[in-house]
Amino acid sequence: MPIFAKNCTMRLRITLCLVLFLNLLSEAGYAQADSLDIDRIEEKFEPKPHKFYWSNALDAAIFSTSTYSYPGKSSQLSTLRFSYFFNFGFNFNYDFSNHVGLYTGVGIKNIGYIEQIKAVDSTIKRRVYTIGVPLGIKIGNIKRRNYIMLGGGLDVPFNYKEKGFIKRGNKEKFNEWFSDRTPLLMPYVFVGGSFAPGISLKLQYYPGNFMNTDYQENMVVGGVPTMVKPYAGYNVNLVLLSLGMDIHYKGKSKMKHLFNK
Repeated sequence: MPIFAKNCTMRLRITLCLVLFLNLLSEAGYAQADSLDIDRIEEKFEPKPHKFYWSNALDAAIFSTSTYSYPGKSSQLSTLRFSYFFNFGFNFNYDFSNHVGLYTGVGIKNIGYIEQIKAVDSTIKRRVYTIGVPLGIKIGNIKRRNYIMLGGGLDVPFNYKEKGFIKRGNKEKFNEWFSDRTPLLMPYVFVGGSFAPGISLKLQYYPGNFMNTDYQENMVVGGVPTMVKPYAGYNVNLVLLSLGMDIHYKGKSKMKHLFNK
């Protein structure tokens, strides 16, 4: 089986596993919410120590840049990129106390970078949609939503898009599902914080190369079809700053039972 087909199959399997994980966590979150005691509704649904609860993912609006270099170009920061569509997901939380907790979950992110080539006044935008799993620890006043968080995660890209254009020229773009132009797995580390009433800021760094330097495609060079590596020598490390809200989804069943009395 060709390498491309194997990688596509591998990416599809990983994506399906993450989607299944998303469904299992969602069902667990609903089951936990349904089991809550309505006699404590006056506590405004704050999470209690040693309790599971689920919340939204902390990636909503994402500002991204990267350190990138390629043959003939030294390392530099890429143009700032902003994305708010389509970043969503949820986290599954467990608090050991009001000051220490863990969380994981599943989320989809729109991430990438912008390369500008000033010599020919051109711009290339590359981005991927990823589905991934974070694992983080929260330390601080979790009940008041004043805490720091740190950890890491693993993203799997499932859609790649590349768009290039020269100023005042025609644009060229394409997208691929489960493309080999990026690595199969994209690990990252993060640090951030939540501030009352629940505004979150998170800085993420991807130590691995965003581009697959071994990717090959057939191109016409000097009128002759030739297999080339378009990303050979590229080294791109993404840096993201995400802004979100720490919203807890617990207690809905309390309200429902209360008003149905």
